[in-house]
Amino acid sequence: MVLSKRAEKLEPSVTLAASAKAKALKDQGIDVLSLTVGEPDFFTPKNIRAAAIDAIEAGKVSFYTPTAGIPELRKAITNYIEAFYGLSYDTNQVIVTDGAKFALYTLFQALLDEADEVIIPVPYWVSYAEQIRLAEGTPVFVEATQQAEFKVTVSQLEAARTNKTKAIILNSPANPTGAIYTKEELLAIGEWAVAHDIWIISDDIYGRLVYNGHEFTPIATLSDAIRKQTIIINGVSKTYAMTGWRIGFAVGDQRIIGAMIDIASQATSNPPAVSQYAAVEALTGNQDSIEAMRQAFEQRLNDLYPLIAAIPGFTLTKPQGAFYLFPNVKEAITMCGYETIDAFVEGLLVEAHVAVVTGAGFGAPDYLRISYATDWDTLAEAAKRIHDFVENKRQNV
Repeated sequence: MVLSKRAEKLEPSVTLAASAKAKALKDQGIDVLSLTVGEPDFFTPKNIRAAAIDAIEAGKVSFYTPTAGIPELRKAITNYIEAFYGLSYDTNQVIVTDGAKFALYTLFQALLDEADEVIIPVPYWVSYAEQIRLAEGTPVFVEATQQAEFKVTVSQLEAARTNKTKAIILNSPANPTGAIYTKEELLAIGEWAVAHDIWIISDDIYGRLVYNGHEFTPIATLSDAIRKQTIIINGVSKTYAMTGWRIGFAVGDQRIIGAMIDIASQATSNPPAVSQYAAVEALTGNQDSIEAMRQAFEQRLNDLYPLIAAIPGFTLTKPQGAFYLFPNVKEAITMCGYETIDAFVEGLLVEAHVAVVTGAGFGAPDYLRISYATDWDTLAEAAKRIHDFVENKRQNV
């Protein structure tokens, strides 16, 4: 066998695969509208770009940096957490990583032994389960239904808990559903985790992207005991339109952060220096453009939601945060003559030239994910094409 067993078993990212397929068709001259990748369509704000240029011109980016990140950025992160969470951490409780995805990867590598279990609410971000398996852990899935607003309860978690349960992942606001847990819901989950010595992995990457009066509550803020049991995962990609800069971070227990630093030192050495200086400006500089982008996402959500909800066979809950719609399309699949979500999504791409992501990769095969992190003209035209596609298909079945 040429490949390792772990490589043979690894499932590729469905979001990146969908984006690549859409790009391939575009390269052939086909007018494909891609609603696949979860990244803002805005340019990185000017002040952040300028800080990167200044760092280059000053000769700051030519050499290795500390594995855990430059001191200025680690300090900026602790100040950011204090400003937006009201929590104080030492800089030795912070690691800067090559994107929030790598923060999660190194965390699982540091935390899990073979057969350790991690509870994942379903639907879930596509990389959670695969990263846990790469660390020889076992993902344990707990279904969060649309009727329950895509949120799990303590009773569900307790039913899934075993003596091998090591951690739970909470992503609020969530990818792909946009669901946000309330303070009361998080407190119940946090107290349950503390009572059973279960680590809380709090993926807060969409924490500043909330809409229509809803609020993001960081679970780490709810008690000192919960804070000590929580590892915060965050980054600059979504809030600051910096997906390509690849800067994420983790904050929490010094023992775990220290192990993550050791692992990163053998994997990447350090995050890109120029990106780190840009991230310092992102976290400490003027935030006006950040609110402008948030407001634009909110407007798109409010305008796009009724268009998608009006498509025959589509049912959906209005998201409260992030920048995705996650409609249940089970009825549409049947009425259009398809047997699976994958076939339905492929039909949308090939015939309607609209690229979306199958919900199967999120653990929800009756759903598909639509990213509204793109311009309104594209969104409006895509909604029309999907509507027309379903109407035409169901009339001809």
